[in-house]
Amino acid sequence: MIKDLLKEAEAHMQKSIHVLQEDLTAIRTGRANPALVEKLHIEYFGSPTLLLQLASISVPEPRQLMIKPFDKTTIKAIEKAILASDLGLTPNNDGIAIRLNLPPLNEERRRDLVKHVHHRLEESRVALRNIRRDSIKDMKDFENEKMISEDDRKRGEDELQKIVDRLMAEIDKIGQNKEKEIMEV
Repeated sequence: MIKDLLKEAEAHMQKSIHVLQEDLTAIRTGRANPALVEKLHIEYFGSPTLLLQLASISVPEPRQLMIKPFDKTTIKAIEKAILASDLGLTPNNDGIAIRLNLPPLNEERRRDLVKHVHHRLEESRVALRNIRRDSIKDMKDFENEKMISEDDRKRGEDELQKIVDRLMAEIDKIGQNKEKEIMEV
């Protein structure tokens, strides 16, 4: 019973870390990365659609993204969405494709991005703590219902804490790698 609870808690925690990793790929670094724009919502026939579903995104040069819409009529909507986003990029439209040139980041912008990364890391840590709290509450409920003993609950809490510690270290490592990537000139 406790093993199932621990497996479920770890699965939820892993999902939280996966979401963190996806969010961090969308943060701009010195290099061009299609993940920067693929989650942008484009107004397509009255409904918001992900850019990834409307165009192919490639990296022809280290500091450039090229977006080729499947339907040429969407090029204006894509350009408008890029301008409205907080990416700070100006699209170059040649009628067939949109090119995004990524200028080098200045020191101030890098520091802002690192702060944003730290904020996202803290949100992930809070998510892990919340999952831990809920799991401990479930264990206490099992104990109160006489489904497990007090010793089993304590062992389960210790195991849960080991899982949390391991995943917190993983979050820290992810954050350090992203920070190094952002600060790289």
